[in-house]
Amino acid sequence: MQVTLLKSKILRAKVTDANIDYQGSLGIDSVWMDEVGLLPYEKILVGNLNSGDRFETYVIPCAADSGSINLNGAAARLGEVGDLLVIMSFAEVDASEAEGWEPKILILNRT
Repeated sequence: MQVTLLKSKILRAKVTDANIDYQGSLGIDSVWMDEVGLLPYEKILVGNLNSGDRFETYVIPCAADSGSINLNGAAARLGEVGDLLVIMSFAEVDASEAEGWEPKILILNRT
């Protein structure tokens, strides 16, 4: 049996840019992507802590150490600069691997 488990999470990522004139996606600082194991073009689920909106898109890397979180395309309509996001990816794993599973989690903008 396969189960879906949280693989990666970036919590409290602050939106730094929103660009409607782009094909879509969420741009993330590539250092943060590496830290939680997100791959370019990986499907993600995003929750906006300010509005409560949730949406799916994919990841594209932004410059290392830029601190960038960029809403692109249709996603740009689902948040504003300064909004805090929860960014999650999931993995399908065999149920036998579920015990002891640990997602990679990065918490930003602690206040």
